[in-house]
Amino acid sequence: IRDEESGYNKNLFCIPKHYEEDLERVFIPHGLILDRTERLARDIMQDMGSHPIVALCVLKGGYKFFADLLDRIKALNQNGDKSVPVTVDFVRIKSYC
Repeated sequence: IRDEESGYNKNLFCIPKHYEEDLERVFIPHGLILDRTERLARDIMQDMGSHPIVALCVLKGGYKFFADLLDRIKALNQNGDKSVPVTVDFVRIKSYC
């Protein structure tokens, strides 16, 4: 996404009522994020080959993305030609000053 990108009109999306007044535009649609998450999962599976995957989630802000990425990796593990073990762990770090 270029810096000068103006985003999409919020009227093109279903915005929860409590966010309507706070939003002007949508910069990255949810579908695009899901597509890129799927691509990242495929890249990880390809790059790792048959090596086990150790997935480390930084709480709290990264949890949703982490869960979505692991769901995609799990689906590829179940439906693909190969299956690799995935170990999951979590860390919590202090907020920025």
